[in-house]
Amino acid sequence: MANTESAEKRHRQSQIRNDRNRARKSALRTAIKKVRAAVEAGDSETAKKLLPETLGLLDRTASRGVIHRNQAARSKSRLSRAVDGISNAG
Repeated sequence: MANTESAEKRHRQSQIRNDRNRARKSALRTAIKKVRAAVEAGDSETAKKLLPETLGLLDRTASRGVIHRNQAARSKSRLSRAVDGISNAG
């Protein structure tokens, strides 16, 4: 338990940041799932529409430190490749 006022404040701030980061990560996961679902369904129009929004969300999430920048780059690469694959195949 925090013993000083400053430690209590740091604890409050960390809780707020934790909640905010959890919400951002959850929104990111949902966006990625939507793109993957569109790719699985073979819906290239929806996948192409959702991809730029998801890539931007990945960049923002990484720049805020919620996820590592390499994880963002890896996810962007894999999603882009999947969407390109569906558009070339279909």
